[in-house]
Parts: sequence; C-alpha cells; structure tokens
Amino acid sequence: MPRTREENDRIRQAAKENIRTSAMEVFIERGYHNASIDDVAMRAGVSKGLIYNYYKGKEELLAEMVNYRIDEIGRVMLTASSLASPSEQLGYIVEGALDSVRQHPRIYRFYLHLQTQPEEDEVLSKYSQMLNEAMARQFEVQCEMFANLGVEDARLKSLYFSSTLHGAMLMMSTYPDHYPVEEMKGQIIRQFCSNREAH
Repeated sequence: MPRTREENDRIRQAAKENIRTSAMEVFIERGYHNASIDDVAMRAGVSKGLIYNYYKGKEELLAEMVNYRIDEIGRVMLTASSLASPSEQLGYIVEGALDSVRQHPRIYRFYLHLQTQPEEDEVLSKYSQMLNEAMARQFEVQCEMFANLGVEDARLKSLYFSSTLHGAMLMMSTYPDHYPVEEMKGQIIRQFCSNREAH
C-alpha cells in the first residue's frame, strides 16, 4: 500500500532533522569550514545523495539551523508574551533559557560562537548578523515586559537581566555537571521578576 502524503512528509522531516542534528554535531566538533558533506553523511548514516536531495550544500544546512534557532527564540518570546503578568513572562524566559542550555550545552555554545564571528568571515558573519538581529528584536519585546513591570529605566534593567541570564547560560555550558541550575533560576527570578525587586 503506497504511503500517504502525511507519511511522506513525516519521513522527509525526520530525515532532515537527522541530517541537521548530525551537521550540528560535525560543525561543533570540526568547525564549519573544516567540516564536509561527507562528514555529515557519515555521522547521519545516510548517503551524500540524500543530503543533496534536501540541501544544496553545507551553507544551506547552516542557514536552516540558524532559521530554526531564530524561530525557536521567537516561539519562546511569543509564549512568554501570552502570559498574564510581566513577572510571569520574565520568569518563563529565565526557566526556558536555563532549561534549554542544561539540556543542550554544546548547541548553546555553537550558536554563541556563531554570534561572535569576525566580519572578515563572509559566510559565518552573515548568519551571525541574522542571529544578532533576531536577538535585538526579542530584546525590544523584553524591554516592554520590564516597562509593564513598572521599573524606572526598563531598557537598562532589561540589559542587566540579559547580561545576568547570558552569563549564567555561558557558565552552565562550560560547567554543565556542577552548575546549580535551580538555585540560579531562583536567584534571577527573585532579583528581576517581581515588582518589589523591580523598583
């Protein structure tokens, strides 16, 4: 019995997910420029032909990873924005960010490294800029949350919040086995996500 369109779509999406995950692992281990489609195919357990059936090459793979990351950040902020109060919204961001790094510390470091690429690297700097622009858009949403919380200088408080959160995320990704995640969540939430602490 032939497969339905839905089954074909599921198979296609599963294959692309496998290739994308494998490419991420190879890019982390070897660096983007030193990685090859052969490396990705070997890691994914598929033929090069199948990869080229979905992607023109490794830059298109990187582009899909970056767009997936941008969509992921957007979904987190959209869900946070739908919550009733700014305290809940900011708390959701803290929980989501730290849980994500706890589950995938190497992936966080990959995107952080990508965000800091020099402009001279024409390929990587293009995707670095895309990520940074997406982060800047979400920062504006976050500033509104702090404004709604009633802080005097919402933009400065939002920047301090982001600096604290990203510092924690970097420490977590560097020392994943020894970082007190839950304690740090509580500390950040107490400091930033209540009206009492906001003023």
